[in-house]
Amino acid sequence: MSQAPRSRRFRFLSLYAGLFIAFLYGPTLLLPLFSFNDGVFAIFPLNGFTTRHYAQMASNAGMIDALYNSLAVASFAAIVTTALSLPLSIVLTRRLLPASDLLLSTVMLPLVVPTIIFAVAFLVIIIKVLGMELSLGAIAVAHVFVCLPFSVVVLMSALEGLDISLEEASRDLGETAFGTFRRVTLPLIMPAVVSSLLLCFISSFDEFVLSFFLSGTSPTLPVFLYGQLRFPNNLPSLLALGSVILVVSAAIVVLAEVIRQRWEARLNAVQKT
Repeated sequence: MSQAPRSRRFRFLSLYAGLFIAFLYGPTLLLPLFSFNDGVFAIFPLNGFTTRHYAQMASNAGMIDALYNSLAVASFAAIVTTALSLPLSIVLTRRLLPASDLLLSTVMLPLVVPTIIFAVAFLVIIIKVLGMELSLGAIAVAHVFVCLPFSVVVLMSALEGLDISLEEASRDLGETAFGTFRRVTLPLIMPAVVSSLLLCFISSFDEFVLSFFLSGTSPTLPVFLYGQLRFPNNLPSLLALGSVILVVSAAIVVLAEVIRQRWEARLNAVQKT
């Protein structure tokens, strides 16, 4: 193949990739721009530059409480889901149970069954069967259920790529099963554990349907924002909050990638020695 057609194809693919990324993230990047607009509606041309929407956001007690609720629920869901997924992923990857395929299919059900079905089921179980009130605790438990398949997929992928001879060598040297997991397996799959935590946190933080059905008097942030969209005057402060979340999320992703690269470099150095 000549150099000229290859160069043209490279330019076409680069242009396509650039347009695709702009299509996906262009509307999101408009959030910070409109959050500084001195007006109620997010339209062009901008009326002027102002930071008062951020002050209004900080003074909105209901919004801040909903944000804290979402952070608490997402943190609980991420930690508990990853803790449950670690032994479950090992069992599924190593085929330690005769019904591993059936168990894996059951875990993956939230990926194929509409979320509203689980929301109604949880609502009936909590109110009619258990006789409990709707609360953040109910939301957190439901989020663990729907986040479980994401965590299992990430951890199983890491475990399947792990050299099992390292674990066998540890056991041959007299280490216990838990000691092998703590000293060998867990350090090697730590980037996947971090990815699981982040993925579960974002999935829980963004979940609306379950939170809408199970929230009582303490709504999470998506439920609160949905209710506030009826009031146009509150839109600028919502854009300000979205901009803050966008910046913090980007910083967390960059930090996680830096940690992952350093961890892999350390592991490669250890394996070479």
